[in-house]
Amino acid sequence: MGSCNTHNPSFLMYALIDCNNFYASCERVFNPKLNDKPIVVLSNNDGCVIARSNEAKALGIKMGEPAFKIKNIIKKNNINAFSTNFALYGDMSQRIMNILSSMIPLIEIYSIDEAFLDLNQHSTTQIYNLCHIIRKKILQGTGIPVSIGVGRTKTLSKIANHISKRKQRYGGVFILNKKDEDLILNEISVSDIWGVGSKLGMFLPSLGINTAKQLKYTNLKFIRSKINIIGEKIVKELRGKSCFDIENLVPSKKSICTSRTFGNMVNDLNDLSSSIAMYATRCAEKLRLQHSYAYLAHVFITTNPFREKTNQYAQSKIIKFPVATNDTSEIIKAILFALEGIYKHGYEYKKAGVILSGIIQRGEVQENLFDSKNRFSNEIIMGTIDKINRKMGQDIVRYAALGYKKKWQLKQQQLSPCYTTRWSELLTINLN
Repeated sequence: MGSCNTHNPSFLMYALIDCNNFYASCERVFNPKLNDKPIVVLSNNDGCVIARSNEAKALGIKMGEPAFKIKNIIKKNNINAFSTNFALYGDMSQRIMNILSSMIPLIEIYSIDEAFLDLNQHSTTQIYNLCHIIRKKILQGTGIPVSIGVGRTKTLSKIANHISKRKQRYGGVFILNKKDEDLILNEISVSDIWGVGSKLGMFLPSLGINTAKQLKYTNLKFIRSKINIIGEKIVKELRGKSCFDIENLVPSKKSICTSRTFGNMVNDLNDLSSSIAMYATRCAEKLRLQHSYAYLAHVFITTNPFREKTNQYAQSKIIKFPVATNDTSEIIKAILFALEGIYKHGYEYKKAGVILSGIIQRGEVQENLFDSKNRFSNEIIMGTIDKINRKMGQDIVRYAALGYKKKWQLKQQQLSPCYTTRWSELLTINLN
């Protein structure tokens, strides 16, 4: 995160773009009948609520609520429930980020529905007009409404965004001016400050620090001794001194994991193998996307610990590759061999996964004198497969180990079409 910015704070301005109820908004883009209707989006296997529209929030539905507990509420209030459609959400996110990148030179993609913008080259008047232009362009280009908060630091811009989303009179854009900061910060709970987690949110009030304004004027040495240097930086950010720069280069992941809870219990080794092969494929694709290689692979399987009356079993195995690799075929072969060693017949498996670690970059790969693989040729093959699958659709070219019979697939009973990523699911319009 680096040291705090030494430039004159009065000339520094950052914006946070946040999509309003992003998952619900994505569903509404292609189905306008959902406008102003309550919507919830459910997690893998339609288990828990992971997103809610404002209308659903007003009905008292909480984040993380198990779907089976709110069945009656959903039915009584005609709530539209959807399975997670990450193909659609990811594509819509990419479209939004592309629009932002075309307008602002320096952006940081913070999450699937948030991005920080560096607006230090613009005056306050220019920023206000620019933010409204950005909102309009995103709405026209994607149909997704966004809220924008602007402040002298990333922490202050996050607070400004909090206000822009909750107070409609600002029209989706709120600029937190220096002269108004204390007035606003006095209304913000410390638990609502960016970077203050649940534990710190409970600890600070025990020190008599309940609002963002109180934290802003707390002695820095006291904060550093009671919390850590990150706490000190948060205080400096509240004072208008930028300590968290825009990070426009996405750091490579140190480990990559793909795991799933099965929609139905799996007891057959072939079914388990095809799921594990798919997870290995996804991990290898992510590796290549960040131009990385992995030395270690970790495969694990487990039964359902909540079914206390059934026999329980959980096991895992770590594989070390002789040469760091991102070759899907090599990773699948090693992982399936390890799976055969840890699999036990007679158990019903609920979850499995693959983790790749020991990740390094291309120039750091240490060759092996006894390695017989033609790695240059394999990289060309992997690159070709990736290009075809990106253009034609995921797993159009696949390894036989993935199979086609998916007993282990997720429960997604309310899955909407992938309108923007599958030719077969393009929106059709009847002109009659």
